[in-house]
Amino acid sequence: MSLVSSEITKYTFSGHDSFQCRQLWLKKGFDFVQDGQSFNNEDAVVKLGVGKNMVSAIRYWLKAFNIIDNKDKPTEFGIKLLDNIEGYDPFLEDEASIWLLHYQLVKTGLASTYSIIFNEFRKEKLFFNKETYVNYLKRRKETEPSLAFNDNTVADDFVVFVKMYQGSESSKDVEDSFSGILSEIELLKTIGKGKEEQYQIENSERDKLPEAVLLFSIIDNPNYGNSISLNSLEYDNNSPGSIFSLNRSGLTNKIADIVGDYKDITFTDHAGIKELQFKNKPNAYSILDTYYGK
Repeated sequence: MSLVSSEITKYTFSGHDSFQCRQLWLKKGFDFVQDGQSFNNEDAVVKLGVGKNMVSAIRYWLKAFNIIDNKDKPTEFGIKLLDNIEGYDPFLEDEASIWLLHYQLVKTGLASTYSIIFNEFRKEKLFFNKETYVNYLKRRKETEPSLAFNDNTVADDFVVFVKMYQGSESSKDVEDSFSGILSEIELLKTIGKGKEEQYQIENSERDKLPEAVLLFSIIDNPNYGNSISLNSLEYDNNSPGSIFSLNRSGLTNKIADIVGDYKDITFTDHAGIKELQFKNKPNAYSILDTYYGK
């Protein structure tokens, strides 16, 4: 099984200069780009109010979260979420927005570690740490020529990954906070301390995950047609079960709520084959329009 989507031809484990995405960086970077500014300009450090290495990191995370494209232009998702006038949640005050960012980070696949860990690695390793992740990639490299990497680079990338999902016990300043931008959704658990410290991403019911985000992720997935098996929704690459670490109970409960709210969406069970079916598939963003009241 491929580590990530077949559309991803290059694995990337660097680009953030060891900086995890800070709480205000996405909005700050989006406004910078939307204002027609360039990260290559000498005054980018002044306009963004950060050091030169952080300018590169902001650019990297904007792409990784699908806020800007490869030409540094705002994406549809970036505009929908962060635009000051039309945006759903420019200052990321709704937890649904954090779930959407997590979804984009894994699905986009630019930052390879996130796709690898949520789609593959965590399903093999219930408990893991930096060493087990690096060793996992070493084993995969033996059979995947395209998976080329430096061990230290991957180890550093894993540390950044952990910081993205970890909360900080003491944060004096939002801008300088080391609390991960994705910590609010509580996907990563820390087990033990010191040398015994390990991490876990456990499948659960995810009661805090809004049904609208789940439905958006299904409609947004180009691999899903009008009939999707429950197994695919639970186990496929970039499926809601994989990306959101949902167990079957949580998945079926949320599907039941979705079916109750949308007359053109049904959940069938014929001869033991459970399927989510769309009579008329809505536009993915229309789901979020309704959720955010736009």
